Amino acid sequence: MTTDFLIIGGGIAGISTAARLSHLGSVQVLEGEEALAYHASGRSAALFEPSYGNTPTVALNRASAAYLQGANGGVLSPRGLMFLAGPGEEAGLEADIKAMDLTPMSLADARAMVPILDTAYLTGAAYHASAWDIDTDLMVQNFAREARGNGAVITTKARVTGIARGGSGWQVDTASDSYSARILVNAGGAWADHIASMAGVAPIGITPLRRSMARLPAPGGHDVGGWPMLIGAGETWYAKPDAGKWLVSPAEEDPVETPHDAWADDMVLAEGIARYQPYVTEEVTRVETSWAGLRSFAPDRTLVLGPAVDAGDFIWVAAQGGYGFQTAPAASQLIADLIAGRRPELPAGIVAALSPARFA
Repeated sequence: MTTDFLIIGGGIAGISTAARLSHLGSVQVLEGEEALAYHASGRSAALFEPSYGNTPTVALNRASAAYLQGANGGVLSPRGLMFLAGPGEEAGLEADIKAMDLTPMSLADARAMVPILDTAYLTGAAYHASAWDIDTDLMVQNFAREARGNGAVITTKARVTGIARGGSGWQVDTASDSYSARILVNAGGAWADHIASMAGVAPIGITPLRRSMARLPAPGGHDVGGWPMLIGAGETWYAKPDAGKWLVSPAEEDPVETPHDAWADDMVLAEGIARYQPYVTEEVTRVETSWAGLRSFAPDRTLVLGPAVDAGDFIWVAAQGGYGFQTAPAASQLIADLIAGRRPELPAGIVAALSPARFA
């Protein structure tokens, strides 16, 4: 039996696309791991900030807002966002204020909101409330439920071992089975270029970049639940509440030559915590757990959405970078619109900026 759409990858990109395409035909999703959203999707900072990213990304963010806020009861909860500057970082903070539409605030007001801030070190702060936590697990499950409700089959522990063109489209092999489909969707995250090469499609030049995270005890025993996400000017580190704990990331982007199940580098974590430490009065004495994920970027740091130039039945849903969850509703809708021959809701210029054709 030939499926209409075979999607490789069960992260937020693949599962949201599965939900959209399940309204257009039969869908098969192949995920190599034991569960959906195992790699980058399962290690996200999980924040919706509409102004975060370049112009095409911001367009996707804003087009995704209604879904994130309301679909299936919504997946957002208030968080807020505060940028902080230390000595010599004032120009960087000004650039962040302009790019992120932040409002400057006094150091006293910043400390009233986050009582561990060291106002003797800080030289500036800015804030806005227009940032929300995303319930990423709920969002994945909402899309999976929609896909399955329309007959989609989601198969885990199905690592792809081979891809070939067949008479009716594509044949995709795993260690235990073979699948046929008219249209192949590449939602492979850090492995997206590898999947393209397996299929005989020209790779884009997508680079996986590692980003690490440390989970710390709540600083000073504070109730951190109402604190905003904190970001060092120029995004040199960030910190965020998480289920009563405190997450700190070095915000690094270290290129990874071969995609793999990423892990945090202890030295990189230590350097990131050292950058964060002067901004706060509570000393970091213990890391409870740490992890890393691979954020994948195209050369122009813009998502790649649409049919391959050299194979119109090979669809890219890739290079989400750090924007996967907050762009997924609009990105998956765009893919469905393109495949169905509908006029996309996004402006034509944005669609062109996201298209794989820009690399031709």
